Amino acid sequence: MTYDLIIIGAGPAGITAGIYAARKNMSLLIITRDIGGQASLSSDVENYTGYQFVTGMELSEKFSEHLKKFNIEVKELEAVETIEKNGSIFDIKTDSGSYQARSVIITSGRIPRKLNVPGEEEFKNRGVTYCATCDGPLFAKKTIAVIGGGNSALDAVLQMIKIADKIHLITVESELRADPVMTQKVKNNPKVIIYTNTKLQEIYGEKAVKGIKILQNGQVSDLPVGGIFIEIGSLPVSDIIKDVAKNESGEIQVNCKCETNIPGLFAAGDVTSVPAKQIIVACGEGAKASISAFDYLSKTPD
Repeated sequence: MTYDLIIIGAGPAGITAGIYAARKNMSLLIITRDIGGQASLSSDVENYTGYQFVTGMELSEKFSEHLKKFNIEVKELEAVETIEKNGSIFDIKTDSGSYQARSVIITSGRIPRKLNVPGEEEFKNRGVTYCATCDGPLFAKKTIAVIGGGNSALDAVLQMIKIADKIHLITVESELRADPVMTQKVKNNPKVIIYTNTKLQEIYGEKAVKGIKILQNGQVSDLPVGGIFIEIGSLPVSDIIKDVAKNESGEIQVNCKCETNIPGLFAAGDVTSVPAKQIIVACGEGAKASISAFDYLSKTPD
């Protein structure tokens, strides 16, 4: 079967694109590793219109419920490996099969960036984590370290303030780069010790993490910690297609209609060059991409 549209990913952008496509009666398939994407990993969401406060998990569940109202075919727990265009048809290969479509929307999102320091891989899931929302409760009443100085790092700190005994916040920058409201909350909390101009050099332990070595002002020192949350940003999942135009960060370049340089290929959400990586922006971009895909198919011979 050749679908009208295949959507890669089911975060806010992918789900919204799917809902809009279903309302246009397009033959549709969504291929995704999970439902909800990075949005489900957010803790407190206070800037999504219509909700004064909602957790990322709750919002993702609302998105999923809305998606299920439509008769949309979803291949979950399936990872896309390659996308190629042959003539007017896109061939999508996954770790479980292959699919064809006349148009594609990539909403594959991002994955956490790694530090690549000694001990990081060795102690992954043994004290090293990239998700406070997922793993925070495992570190109750412990001393932990959060690496990073942006919004994702401070979001992790604000979650862990309710769980951990003490938090070392470590950033290589000269100051925190997060939103002022978040920054002030962190600075005002006595549980948090902030280290600026500081580099994490090594993670050590035995069966699990026991501590880290940091470099500050030319001196190396030890910090005993029971957990490390690495929150230094993320990378776009854009390597599934080679021929599309990307920027220097590897993000897929799109215009205001979510079109790429390949006719019939669209992209939306955090995988793209659109600068604001926000849930509400991803939803809007997903809607635009679906509308653009419908317009493309309307003007393209079967």
